[in-house]
Amino acid sequence: MKHFDALIIGSGHNGLVTGCYLAKKGYKVGVLERRDTIGGAVCTETMFKSDENPNGFRIDVGSSVHIMIHQTGIIEELGLTDYGLEYIEMDPIMSYPLPDKKGVIHFFKDVERTLESISKISPNDVSNYREFIDFWGRINKGVLKAFMVPPSGKNIFLEMAKGQIRDGSMFKKGEQLTGLQKILGSYGSVVDNAFESPYIKAAMIWFAAQSGPLPDQSATGDFAGWQAMLHQSGAKHPRGGSGMLTQAMKNLIEAHGGEIIANSPVKNIDVEDGVAKGAITEKDDYYRSDFIVSNAHVQTTMLKLVGREHLDASLFKKVEDIQVGNGFGMVIRCAVDELPRYTAAPDDPYIHNGMQLLTPSVEYMNRAIGDYVKGRPPEEPAVLAMTFSKIDPDVAKDGKHTLFAWAQWHPYQLANGLQWDDIREREAEKIYRVVEKYAPNMKGKRIDWYIQSPLDIERKHGLLKGNVMHVEMNFDQMFMFRPTPELSNYETPIQNLYLSSASCHPGGGVFGAAGYNAAQVILKKRKRKLFKRNF
Repeated sequence: MKHFDALIIGSGHNGLVTGCYLAKKGYKVGVLERRDTIGGAVCTETMFKSDENPNGFRIDVGSSVHIMIHQTGIIEELGLTDYGLEYIEMDPIMSYPLPDKKGVIHFFKDVERTLESISKISPNDVSNYREFIDFWGRINKGVLKAFMVPPSGKNIFLEMAKGQIRDGSMFKKGEQLTGLQKILGSYGSVVDNAFESPYIKAAMIWFAAQSGPLPDQSATGDFAGWQAMLHQSGAKHPRGGSGMLTQAMKNLIEAHGGEIIANSPVKNIDVEDGVAKGAITEKDDYYRSDFIVSNAHVQTTMLKLVGREHLDASLFKKVEDIQVGNGFGMVIRCAVDELPRYTAAPDDPYIHNGMQLLTPSVEYMNRAIGDYVKGRPPEEPAVLAMTFSKIDPDVAKDGKHTLFAWAQWHPYQLANGLQWDDIREREAEKIYRVVEKYAPNMKGKRIDWYIQSPLDIERKHGLLKGNVMHVEMNFDQMFMFRPTPELSNYETPIQNLYLSSASCHPGGGVFGAAGYNAAQVILKKRKRKLFKRNF
């Protein structure tokens, strides 16, 4: 039996963020990971080795693009570059090749370069984009601060409104009501009202959709408005793959005397008289700890690892009723002979530096959403393509390339008796065909691929129903409502058991804020001095 000061269940990036801060404060940290590789959904594996490609390909099996974590100060505070982490700037952050004629819209980190690109496609939207970025940039200064602290029991939007009316920090004079209307509106309507060009509308809505809610969902306006923050932090890719972030955190924890234990799925948390004492693995290994931090999905943690016998019946029911949703999307991870040569911009020097938004129109996306609502995969999926081997040769060393293609609105529970194991390859081919339609040179250029349907994502990462955000990012499951009001402060009714996953405020993505906030709560509870913030 091993004993740790702090035991982290799951090696996802939020749990490792918590573990790193605790380790730097002198706690002996243990991490139990169910898989043979660490990192949860921020993990990179080497695949597709052959005589022709002896080095194989570095394939991200979860997240790929790192944006929000660069707005938090976590990387700098932990000094992760000292533990093997190196980031490559993605600039432009994303590009939208026009579906029906020559031309491409680049969204650079630099606003002026972005405006120059927009001017070539839709001159009238230059001022519209500038106003959009200005408005939402002011809004999100406050939102980011709210993300980086445990949520209060107050209505976040009412508090934001009172604060701006008091000091004018968010809304300009006279724009209070229209500003609140934007915040409380849907991101689909926010984008539609802000721009003229159907291309810009499609690009902006498709990128905003990566947060999860459908474009017509109320109180989601800021999923589009977060575009303003991209011009501050940019987007980055870790050299060697997304998992190099979690590898660096693993290195930090081990350098501070901690231990990462792979191939150790937890069977249950040992609870005695309402107090968490340790964790028991499926091999019946017992790990005792002064306190436990679960980075697993909230339903897995509370319903399975803790169990009904240790919870109030009403809380058990509330956790059971959390909206996980019906799937999210699926992705294909391809090794390819060459990079896509997009018909709209065949010789563009920038398009492979960042994400490529492959959706011809808002109506196209609405058709995909219509299929999703009916319980079937989209006939024509919207695709977000990523070609990291262009900026990072470490992921494909034998003169070949990687191509990841994420598509959305793929239901976990299918209608008409369909099963994902039966249709996954068929649906994967649809996604690849979208890439071929935009870049005909990709026909016959696929060397191999790794498919992740919503069911595959659940199996691989423990993300229930394939929801990469853990639970739906609807307003009634954000801030003090996430994952339930009783659990929103990263604490549980079980003494010495804490939560740190994306099930908690502020939600999913490569952010680290949930892990950071959990560390704040734990350190305050244990009367250790808090670390300073940059804002």
